[in-house]
Amino acid sequence: MEALQTYAALAEIFGAVTIIGGGLIGFIQLREFRARRRQQIASDLCREFTKPELARAVTLVRSMPDGISLEELQKLGPEYQDAAQMLGMTFESMGLLVHKDIASFDVVQELTGGLLLMMWRKIGHWVVESRVEQEAPRFGEWMQWLMERVQECEADLEPAHVKHKNWNRHLK
Repeated sequence: MEALQTYAALAEIFGAVTIIGGGLIGFIQLREFRARRRQQIASDLCREFTKPELARAVTLVRSMPDGISLEELQKLGPEYQDAAQMLGMTFESMGLLVHKDIASFDVVQELTGGLLLMMWRKIGHWVVESRVEQEAPRFGEWMQWLMERVQECEADLEPAHVKHKNWNRHLK
């Protein structure tokens, strides 16, 4: 009888260890999955910035005066409007991904921080006017949100070419 009770106690201990071990393995796998997903998203964002369409949109928007109005942008023509819209949608997506913690804010800031601030300086007024004109208060909301978060942190950042000027990959 005692042997049976000993076996039962061992079985309970084994079952508890198995459940705890399974939970721990599941937790570790979930963390690894999330890390891989964030790396994939970072890679996808980097690829997005190598597309010729986006480079052309940046070139067009950079040539615009700062704080361009809705009317001024319309006068420039559809090519400029499309460029502003493309950049707005790109940064809108990034803002949402950062807010939902799908993309890392640090990676997005390092990848696009300076560009985002410049683009907002160019088309931010257009975004705000478009909200009113279209009665769409959420238009460009995540682009603006991301720009504000980046702006909060940019003052404390050195440009990479300064901050990492003595970097040597063999030292790490």
